[in-house]
Amino acid sequence: MSDLLVLRDGDDVAVATRDLTPGDRAVAPDGSAVVVHGDVPRGHKLALHAVAAGDPVRKYGQTIGVATVDIAVGDHVHAHNLGFDPGEREAPLGGEHTELAVPDGPRPTFRGYRRADGRVGTRNYVAILTSVNCSASTAKMIADRFPPSELDAFENVDGVIALTHTSGCGLVPDSEGGQVLLRTLRGYAAHPNVAAVLVLGLGCEMVPGSALAARSGTVADLGMPGIGAPDPAESSGLLAGIPEDTLVRSMTIQETGGIRATVRAGVEEIRAMLPAVNARQRTECDVSELVLGLNCGGSDGYSGITANPALGWASDRIVAYGGTSVLAETPEVYGAEHLLTARATRPEVAKKLLDQLEWWRSYMAAGQGTLDNNPSPGNKAGGLTTILEKSLGAVAKGGQADLTAVYDYAEAITDRGFTFMDTPGYDPVSVTGIVAGGANVVVFTTGRGSVFGCRPTPSIKVATNTPMYERMSEDMDLNAGRIVDGIASLEEVGAELLAMILAVASGEQTVSEELGIGAEEFIPWHLGAVT
Repeated sequence: MSDLLVLRDGDDVAVATRDLTPGDRAVAPDGSAVVVHGDVPRGHKLALHAVAAGDPVRKYGQTIGVATVDIAVGDHVHAHNLGFDPGEREAPLGGEHTELAVPDGPRPTFRGYRRADGRVGTRNYVAILTSVNCSASTAKMIADRFPPSELDAFENVDGVIALTHTSGCGLVPDSEGGQVLLRTLRGYAAHPNVAAVLVLGLGCEMVPGSALAARSGTVADLGMPGIGAPDPAESSGLLAGIPEDTLVRSMTIQETGGIRATVRAGVEEIRAMLPAVNARQRTECDVSELVLGLNCGGSDGYSGITANPALGWASDRIVAYGGTSVLAETPEVYGAEHLLTARATRPEVAKKLLDQLEWWRSYMAAGQGTLDNNPSPGNKAGGLTTILEKSLGAVAKGGQADLTAVYDYAEAITDRGFTFMDTPGYDPVSVTGIVAGGANVVVFTTGRGSVFGCRPTPSIKVATNTPMYERMSEDMDLNAGRIVDGIASLEEVGAELLAMILAVASGEQTVSEELGIGAEEFIPWHLGAVT
């Protein structure tokens, strides 16, 4: 294994594969050597070329910032001498096409739950979905009555989960923030990994449970029913979309008689649904039924070299078979958006992504920030310096496939192929949106060591480097650091990840599922005023 990784011909920097100290001769893959001038932690950048102050610095064949002082060959390149500069990037509205060949041989399959709307679930959950934070504690009390030991007799039921949040009242329901919340909650109610839903409200909130529990209708049909309204499960709803075979029950704490009475009633409702949920059976499903969520958190200097491109390889293979993958985290494609828009199948697809980035610029300015507030302190400790560098590594999760669609947060994912969803970079909020859109498997790459879980969708965690994997092996599903170690190729790790995705989709548990985590990470994106 060489001491340095040179990612593209002509790059001004290389990535250290080990800790370097002053006077070391760092050897590149071609056998050339650079004398190191200072301490360079593994995963950080070492200058291959002299760069004058004010000139651009290139990595991945792209500009990642400008030199703030003169940089000499052998210097550590980081925040002390590399600064952010938005620069000018041409963002083509399509034009690049990559033909993804379908491999010879039998098509991969997995064993999933076919729902009435044609979608396929990879899990079979009962969800308690709260319409307002006021019902959150009660929902958790109900879910706590169904630990794994209580479900031993129901081998096809993956669990009873309380999906709680901090909103639902004090906002304008038809505002942008209100619609985002409703879309998110509705997406979870209709999710193919959810076989039964108990919608639990307080009874006087601005976002009524009837907006979640009903199967069809319009905003005009819905109105704002209050106490004494008809059973919300029978009312007209905000959106169509809950499959006909999803069991739906609803109640409010006020009408049911308070917390204790609601817990008793909720437990009985779920007990009554469990036999029907357990009767669902896995069947053989084609790989094209996968909707793969792509996310990263706690990234480091290896993310764009190991785990992210390996995930991109797996994503491309699923897309080649006719499946779907979803990239997200809009602030973390800033600086690399031109690489995505060039791959758009239609100009309007590219334009929508650019419009979303423009919205983010205004949104950040209103919050007295800018998009270069990212990377985080942990990202910088891992070797990432600017948002441009981080974004170039992040988009590698999307492989090379054409970009077929761009979605708003929590919007239903209906197009096949490689797609994008507008979400924040904050991991749980981002993945909540992807799952609300319909992702039935998530792969989450991490360099610093995220412990993220995501029910009702399984989340596979991939480590970018071996030292972190060894330190946190009980929280990681796969070690992509073997690519840098020279033990495995990118394609080999990508193929291993694809096999793991299919196994997990068929019911094999991820480490986060073994630990029982994932419900607390349900965090809808909060937008707009709270009154």
